[in-house]
Amino acid sequence: MGTGMGSVLRVLAGDRVSPPPVWLMRQAGRYLPEYRALRETAGGFLKLLLDPGAAAEVTLQPVRRFGFDAAILFSDILVVPWAMGQALAFEDGEGPRLSPALRDGPLVMALDAMATDATKLRPIIETVRRVRAGLPEGKALIGFAGGPWTVATYMVAGAGGDLEAARLVAFRDPLGFRMLVDRITNVTIGYLAAQIAAGAEAVQIFDSWAGVLSPAQFEQWVVGPTAQIVASVGHLAPVIGFPRGAGDRLCAYARETKVAAVALDETATPERLPMDLPVQGNLDPLALLAGGEALDREIDLVLARFADRPHILNLGHGIDRATPVAHVEQLLRRVRA
Repeated sequence: MGTGMGSVLRVLAGDRVSPPPVWLMRQAGRYLPEYRALRETAGGFLKLLLDPGAAAEVTLQPVRRFGFDAAILFSDILVVPWAMGQALAFEDGEGPRLSPALRDGPLVMALDAMATDATKLRPIIETVRRVRAGLPEGKALIGFAGGPWTVATYMVAGAGGDLEAARLVAFRDPLGFRMLVDRITNVTIGYLAAQIAAGAEAVQIFDSWAGVLSPAQFEQWVVGPTAQIVASVGHLAPVIGFPRGAGDRLCAYARETKVAAVALDETATPERLPMDLPVQGNLDPLALLAGGEALDREIDLVLARFADRPHILNLGHGIDRATPVAHVEQLLRRVRA
């Protein structure tokens, strides 16, 4: 189906839309009963996201239930290292595991032993096609990938949460780490271009661990690779950058990467960003979890904060799995009133 110029794409083009369009990071997933029912029959998370029919259904579920203004592709940032040759498994209660962990030996040798196979990503590209065909008129389809720095943290540690491992390797083996980030960047460019060709109308770069870096490292491992990605695919579709925890480095990030829009975490403020730069965010996910009067107050604050600029209402990070469906309904009623 065609989409015309929906509200999300209008904002990404620089228009102010009132009320602002709404979609939520991780809106397709564990807080939805229909997702949990499908997940039980899927035979594991990786099998689910590599099944185009099932993954397309999961992507469309929240749009169908809530009428969100965009669908976000149901996938995971770690399919890129999986395509690059690391084994990937999702352990219940423990999160993702990548093997071999790249901190265990010289990076250059480890990379030489890994063979990138982009054909492994074809099922995800087929999911994009199916979602595009199934989306109602005016609803945008947003593809995504992880920021190269954030993906590298998982590849080096072999799991999530250990951010010191990648920082240490970057100090000890700067040449090897540069090769790793460059390879992730190149695979990501091809992956995002394929998503756009299949029907994604915008893409988001999730750099969830950008905030742990020093200014010089932030420039090297976040800004540089993101600018490369934008230079390669930004003419094909708008790129939303999400450098979580960037703080006062947001202005330089926006200027130097040339992203079409900046997604803000719940700690970020937009005051120093250019007034014509589209922004996305930044409701606290815990306010959504809390609901009630607290949620209404936070929504009103966010709406006031961004009233004079192009704005997509979203969370400052992913929706908490324990969030009641009724709280999401409350959010949409409040914004659209």
